[in-house]
Amino acid sequence: MKPRSIQPSSRLNGVKYEIRGPLARRALELEKAGYEIIKLNIGNPGAFGFRAPETMRLAMIENLREADAYSHQKGIFPAREAVVMQQQTRGVLDVTSDDVFMGNGVSELILLSLNALLEQGDEVLLPSPDYPLWTAATVLHGGKPVHYPCRPENGFIPDPEEIRALITPRTKVIVVISPNNPTGAVYPRPVLEAIARMAEEHQLVVFSDEIYDQILYDGAEHVPMATLVKKTLCGTFGGLSKVYRACGFRVGWLTFSGEKDGARDYLAGLELLTSLRLCSNVPGQWAVQTALGGKQSILDLTRPGGRLFQTRQTLLECVGSSEFLEVEKPMGAMYAFVGVNPESIAQFDDQKFALELLERKHVLVAPGTSFNVAYKNRFRVTLLPDWETTREVFGRIEELLKDMAARA
Repeated sequence: MKPRSIQPSSRLNGVKYEIRGPLARRALELEKAGYEIIKLNIGNPGAFGFRAPETMRLAMIENLREADAYSHQKGIFPAREAVVMQQQTRGVLDVTSDDVFMGNGVSELILLSLNALLEQGDEVLLPSPDYPLWTAATVLHGGKPVHYPCRPENGFIPDPEEIRALITPRTKVIVVISPNNPTGAVYPRPVLEAIARMAEEHQLVVFSDEIYDQILYDGAEHVPMATLVKKTLCGTFGGLSKVYRACGFRVGWLTFSGEKDGARDYLAGLELLTSLRLCSNVPGQWAVQTALGGKQSILDLTRPGGRLFQTRQTLLECVGSSEFLEVEKPMGAMYAFVGVNPESIAQFDDQKFALELLERKHVLVAPGTSFNVAYKNRFRVTLLPDWETTREVFGRIEELLKDMAARA
């Protein structure tokens, strides 16, 4: 009897997450064959020797006896209250613990928040390039992604007037990612103020992805969107994964501020979805209060002499001395969105380049088109390796690009 063909749901049509896609699977095959792969495709600090602060680990251990049972669907009170206190210190005064949802990382909260909000065909304004989970989650829940350009020639900073031109009666949400993944851009206050006024004017829900909020370089200023958005609903996403190097803890949070009275039904719907998954990881939640209230060790990594700062400097030096590469200096986060000068290699294709780099040089990067851009001359790397590894990686990249130029 012929086996029945089992097909994926049509809801997955158009859902992409290439950061863990075919290239990553091929890298795993090469590792199994004995090759050592330098993986720069994912911002995973623990894979590069970074450790979560010891105080956070101790807080989890000391509270394990309190972690056997399910918590409240929104999370444990000490974690939610710690998020409230952080928001208040930043000038966001209209939040209480009831406005905070704890999740299994920001990723889960992105999926839940859009699932509870979107009707079929609702439009979501997203930056291009974007963190692709936002586009995937929009598609998965019946929405229509509408990408507003963040152009390389403008330092990947969006133009509010270009965003305004994309608003239609179906537009429901605008997503802001600053500091930005994948570009490292940090949006200036006037740009964020213009986006806030626009969202208020059109009564758009603002979702602000601020998972990299304290990873900043050269005096860059992070401006929380919740300090600017007052007359419409604002949801701010944060978590332990990046600033606190605790990806595996799977702890994120979503805080609502601004105009909440008209959103009570939506917030109740979101709580219903959080109830269906019972609760998020309880042991990890016990690290939140210690993390947010303790020494902010990320600053030791981002200031001159710190590891992230030094790797960033090495990357900028390598790109600056390259015959082929260009980059807009990342001012935040832990990535660089590196470009290949289109005049240096004819018909350059980021996907083909990434595959050849993996097969021949054993370096895994994320092609730029993974981040919902139309141009094909970019790739994303993380700033997580040490500076020596980064110099080695860009040496391999330069060798490959020279060979590709000779073949072009």
